[in-house]
Amino acid sequence: MSACVPTRATDSTVDRTKRIHQPHSPPPPHRRFRIAGADVSASIAVFLIALPLSLGIALATGAPLQAGLVAAAAGGLVAGLLGGCPLQVSGPAAGLTVVTADLIHRYGWRTTCAVTVLAGLAQLALGCVRVARTALAVSPAIVHGMLAGIGVTIAVAQLHIVLGGTPQSSVLANLRALPAQLAGLHPADVAMSVLTLALLLLWPRVPGRLGHLMRKIPAALVAVAGATLTASLAGLSLAKVDLPSWSSHALAGLPEGPVLGVAAAVLTTTLVCSVQSLLGAVAVDKLVAGQPGLSARVGRSDLNRELLGQGAANIVSGVLGGLPVAGVAVRSSANVQAGAVSRNSTMLHGVLVVAAALLMVPVLELIPLASLAALVMAVGIQMVSLHHIRTVTRHREVLVYAVTTLGVVFLGVLEGVLLGVTVAVAVALNRLAHTCITHDEKEGVHHVHVRGQLTFLAVPRLSRTLHLVPQGAHVVVELDGSFMDHAAYESLQDWQNAHTARGGSAELMGRRTGVRVAEPGRTGSEARPADTAAGATSGTTTEAPARTTADAPTDEPTTSTACRCHPWTPWRNHQCDHPRSAPSSGHPGEPTDRSAPGTAARGDTGADTHPGAGKETGPGGHQLARGISAFQRNTAPLVRGELARLAREGQRPSQLFLTCADSRLVTSMITSSGPGDLFVVRNVGNLVPPPGEESGDDSVAAAIEYAVDVLRVRSITVCGHSGCGAMQALLNSEPGGARTPLKRWLGHGVPSLERMADDGRPWARLAGRAPADAVEQLCLTNVVQQLEHLRAHESVARALREGALELHGMYFHVGEAQAYLLSGEDGDELFDGVGVADMSA
Repeated sequence: MSACVPTRATDSTVDRTKRIHQPHSPPPPHRRFRIAGADVSASIAVFLIALPLSLGIALATGAPLQAGLVAAAAGGLVAGLLGGCPLQVSGPAAGLTVVTADLIHRYGWRTTCAVTVLAGLAQLALGCVRVARTALAVSPAIVHGMLAGIGVTIAVAQLHIVLGGTPQSSVLANLRALPAQLAGLHPADVAMSVLTLALLLLWPRVPGRLGHLMRKIPAALVAVAGATLTASLAGLSLAKVDLPSWSSHALAGLPEGPVLGVAAAVLTTTLVCSVQSLLGAVAVDKLVAGQPGLSARVGRSDLNRELLGQGAANIVSGVLGGLPVAGVAVRSSANVQAGAVSRNSTMLHGVLVVAAALLMVPVLELIPLASLAALVMAVGIQMVSLHHIRTVTRHREVLVYAVTTLGVVFLGVLEGVLLGVTVAVAVALNRLAHTCITHDEKEGVHHVHVRGQLTFLAVPRLSRTLHLVPQGAHVVVELDGSFMDHAAYESLQDWQNAHTARGGSAELMGRRTGVRVAEPGRTGSEARPADTAAGATSGTTTEAPARTTADAPTDEPTTSTACRCHPWTPWRNHQCDHPRSAPSSGHPGEPTDRSAPGTAARGDTGADTHPGAGKETGPGGHQLARGISAFQRNTAPLVRGELARLAREGQRPSQLFLTCADSRLVTSMITSSGPGDLFVVRNVGNLVPPPGEESGDDSVAAAIEYAVDVLRVRSITVCGHSGCGAMQALLNSEPGGARTPLKRWLGHGVPSLERMADDGRPWARLAGRAPADAVEQLCLTNVVQQLEHLRAHESVARALREGALELHGMYFHVGEAQAYLLSGEDGDELFDGVGVADMSA
């Protein structure tokens, strides 16, 4: 096959293969530290937001104003360097204002710093035992209720400073003192506060191109700078920022006060800092996921590492006399939107805060306190989010939200959160115990509908309802819940067996069809419950028992309880074997029947009753017919509505997915996609022949042109995979021999061989490990090379120039079930692993 594999490429490939296996290969060349221009501009934008907010939060807590700057610097430098969420910006957070203000009021500033240090140590311990994900188990209604309660407390307290007075120690005290404060307000303070709030509100709403340019300057900076400039030019007499000399700055001291009180303070600070930071990291992941190019480069957050970074930042901040540190949503979202691409932007913002604290003291001391108070009051009001209220109302958790909010406002943060957890548990238990069971008859079919979780508490009502069904009737039992305990399962099983034995028939349905509760007639250990489609929970669970037929023959061996394939997307345990009297292939022990992906043969012998089932068919034909029959029975009812819509509207896929014809690559499973999502092109070796060649392939080129010019796809992905037979054939090919169609086709892979053998090019590689062998190295290199071929197509090049198309490289390791995305740039061809998404965020 000389036309396909030149001798130089083969020899060089061998050399590279040897180098892959050398245990003492030289280290990669040293790369100079570089900071992307996007990180520099993003750090400036974040700094301009963080500076006034840090001073305002320090003012709201009653701490020294330098403490806010210390916390901002520690959050940027320490948490930015060590944290697990590269684009999250940490610093003094409004969510910690109430906790810190209460600590300062009770124990003084130096003890508050000590509590911050102890909270940081607690966060380090939690990060070491890897419990970060546990914090995400807290109900969102509790978290949003806690933040809303803190926001109300902040807004009420800062209102006194806005009016020219001094806030009290609690919300009730502030409300009681408000009438007297309104009677004795200070016009200058009120004027600067109103100006600050007006600029905050109006600056982002300036229309037109001018407004677009103006919005590049943060509204918080504009509001505070505008009030400061106005107060200075008008010569107003009002309280301003007072930054004492750094030489007199108070550092942490030994904690003083009752042990239980200090321990509760540490627990509260740890809880609020950790939960806010982890939820902030999840929110940043959502923002990053919305930008495909950025998500491939940054990756998912490591929450345990983020907890370690936050703990280290709190230790440093507390020791140096700073406020507690947590991830801040406003600054983090600004960091992502400003175009940050790495943790360098967060760290640079910390450096700028340090420079401002040392060099800009005269300028900072011109800021009116009323302006900072108005800024923080606006932040507090924004923490009471109408979007969150609508969300918890839709999920019927408004009671948990309201109780948590009121508890935080009137009792305190820790007390409010504990009260919210108690109410959330009570609501969950009530929902678990509350089950609605109805029975009606339509056209001779009896329908029993179970809404809610099916536990032992509902067994008496379930039994009474089921015994209302006449003997010999056809029954459909719909289970609209996600949990069934053992008592309910046995009761349903016993009734099903008795009803079918008396000549009746039963269909056990649910929100997801295709999961069998048990085979009729099986008892004891054989009649075991199935797992839920969403994953097993405690007790016996089922989401959707499959249909059963009363007249099923008993001599047909079935494996329904072992086979747990689910139709369409919930694909797993695909290898469902159906024993036969003799293996079809003549090889002992070889599986004789395997269901099609997502359409399991579930032991329902109705699968064999399709038209023509009695005809003589080969093993392949029988397998095909069984799979189609299972699709018509189990999957078609689920997808019929969606497919009907697609038939009416036509296909509108968002991606062209070009991958190998290997049978182990199930594109819909790997990408969690459904009908109409992907326009798929498959061929041997996932090759993209360059355009204009005599040996080019019009089939692939036509698919590319149709996808880009007609379907207007927004992205094209070239996906290679491990153990690719085409790549193995390229490596093992010998010169000469007959030019079969396969050899002619594999000739399009020769540029990949030459690329891998070229010592002047960097190797395509996987993050975290070297390629296992030369075949894997060629699979990775081939993806990169085919992307270059793709760019040579006219339609693709035009769409790329217009910014209407993105290209992605992907590698799927079959044995590990792990996907890797090409994320390198500047010639650095790195395939980075894709982590598990946090769906709770």
